[in-house]
Amino acid sequence: MSERNGIFAGDDPFVLARKWLTEAEASEPNDPNAIALSTVDASGMPNARMVLLKEIEEEAFVFYTNYGSAKAEEIESAGKAAFVLHWKSLRRQIRVRGIVKREEGPKADAYFASRSLKSRLGAWASRQSQPLESRSALLAEVARATALRGTALERPTFWGGYRLCPTEIEFWADGAFRLHDRFRWRRETLGAEWEIQRLNP
Repeated sequence: MSERNGIFAGDDPFVLARKWLTEAEASEPNDPNAIALSTVDASGMPNARMVLLKEIEEEAFVFYTNYGSAKAEEIESAGKAAFVLHWKSLRRQIRVRGIVKREEGPKADAYFASRSLKSRLGAWASRQSQPLESRSALLAEVARATALRGTALERPTFWGGYRLCPTEIEFWADGAFRLHDRFRWRRETLGAEWEIQRLNP
């Protein structure tokens, strides 16, 4: 794969993804770690929403959410998900899909503790994706959570992380005359060797 050089060079897709994200942090005006996360419900109907990617580990991409949310219910049901990172400033994107597992141990506790107090109170107060009577009702829930729990907030059991372990990652960069560069990393199972292919634009 001699032509896979420049911004596509490297033999570890997670290292490459972290490099691209670091470059985007210097040029993207807002939330360079925002991903469009896709799931499917029990009937196979797709769903997508923006979520913040919090870490790229050695073998996984990690994000956090309320386990009672629609996204979490769909992830738990299917056990799989996909997302795309897109940066207009770099004219690049990364597409990922694979197996999803919960992250609800000490790592999730540490991340929850690192969030601002308002974000932690919001996590306790919100019944994410459930019908809401009004904004004032939500603010009342925040006030109730503040009165009950104070400022020493532990991570609620209904809130935590997900680790997406990919079986496929595609790196895409804009090319002249819409002749974009695309390289797909694919493996049959987690832990297997990656097969890398250049794709047509």
